[in-house]
Amino acid sequence: MIARDQQIELLKKYLKSDNLIKHSLAVEAILMALAKRLNKPQDIWAATGLLHDLDYDFTKTEPHKHATMSAKILKGILPREITNAIKSHNFRHTDKTPETSLDKALIAADAASGLVIATALIIPSRKLKDVQLTTLINKYNDTSFARGCDRKRIDLCEDFGIPRKEFLNISLQALLTIDKDLGL
Repeated sequence: MIARDQQIELLKKYLKSDNLIKHSLAVEAILMALAKRLNKPQDIWAATGLLHDLDYDFTKTEPHKHATMSAKILKGILPREITNAIKSHNFRHTDKTPETSLDKALIAADAASGLVIATALIIPSRKLKDVQLTTLINKYNDTSFARGCDRKRIDLCEDFGIPRKEFLNISLQALLTIDKDLGL
């Protein structure tokens, strides 16, 4: 498996948008925290989060290609469980059904990162440190908020053994560890 600095180089080579890079860092942080909580390999889970949208700039207008191109780029340099999870996070288009806890955690973390960040952006300070778990839960329950956030994806946390409230807290706490990188 390639080291994290090489993963970052790949990320910067393929993703040109600062927001996509920040999103990738956010999903990496959440998956690393989940791996720690679930006693899973943190390096595997973190790399999955970091590189899950590697092909997005090339496939954003062709969603049926998203994740498949990433898996091809990463084949042979990262373990198969990572490329399988990446493909499964776009299961509607890749026909790769999410099966493992990593597959489901990636899908849940991908959605949760957006919800946590959207919540931070609507509070007066626009800072993650000022987001309360109760506010985040209320925003989860308010389906008119962050309409692009698929709550069913977040609910996959239950499939890998973490209740939603705990999962949202883990996600928030993980993003707090990289708040400066996220500019929040």
